[in-house]
Amino acid sequence: MNSQRTRWAIFASLFALMVISYTITLKWKIPTSPYIQKSYEFINSLPPSSVVIVSFDHEASSLPEIQPISHIILRHLFSRNQRIIGMSLFAEGTAIGYQTLNKLANEYGKKYGEDYVFLGFKPQHIAAILGMGESIKQVFPQDYLGNYSTEIPIMQGVENYQQIAAVISLADGDRTVQWIEYTGKKHGLKILGGFTAAMITTYDPYLSSGQLYSAIGGIVGAAEYEGVLGLPGKGNRALLSQTAAHLFIVLLVIVGNIAYFRKRRGEK
Repeated sequence: MNSQRTRWAIFASLFALMVISYTITLKWKIPTSPYIQKSYEFINSLPPSSVVIVSFDHEASSLPEIQPISHIILRHLFSRNQRIIGMSLFAEGTAIGYQTLNKLANEYGKKYGEDYVFLGFKPQHIAAILGMGESIKQVFPQDYLGNYSTEIPIMQGVENYQQIAAVISLADGDRTVQWIEYTGKKHGLKILGGFTAAMITTYDPYLSSGQLYSAIGGIVGAAEYEGVLGLPGKGNRALLSQTAAHLFIVLLVIVGNIAYFRKRRGEK
């Protein structure tokens, strides 16, 4: 087999392995890290009908990692009958947030406007975060669909952060930092985060200092949360697919090294 055919065989095998493993849902025991447990226990501790802001502060390119996190967080919130105000500080996250909220709300029979609402995107994100501390309705006079915020049932009695139980920022960058700096300590608001694996170390200082209450990092974090909630989903499947791909690559490295040393021995 020439080198080109070998490459095709390797890539085709890797692709097939990842696709097949992604379709399998395994009920394997994944150890729960302290911050996943902390996020889970916090949401469990909220009284029913608490109002939580979920901000989709990410772009489409990070969906493979962020989407499993957003799905399991929303499932947990809806299953506990919490009310959700969705929004985005990224223009690209607006449509993603609206579709994700609707999809998960439908699973739990939740009604738009009463159990959840999506306010949409607001540019000048720092000004928006600060302004919501005074009046959420002034920053978002209308929701994503054009309904007046003053007429939406879930917004009745919700004026500013004083009526918000927590902010959950699902981010692939540093937008969560602004939530921490301009709302956390100033308004005594708990900030939870869901991040890509590459970003989780960026938030370590905020976690260590307690400014960021807890965090869910990447596919592993989503799979852990699904495990503790008992709802295996995209995180579980993606972790299995990722693990299978890594094992396949390790196997290729071993086989390649054996072939190399056998060839050298033959040449001697």
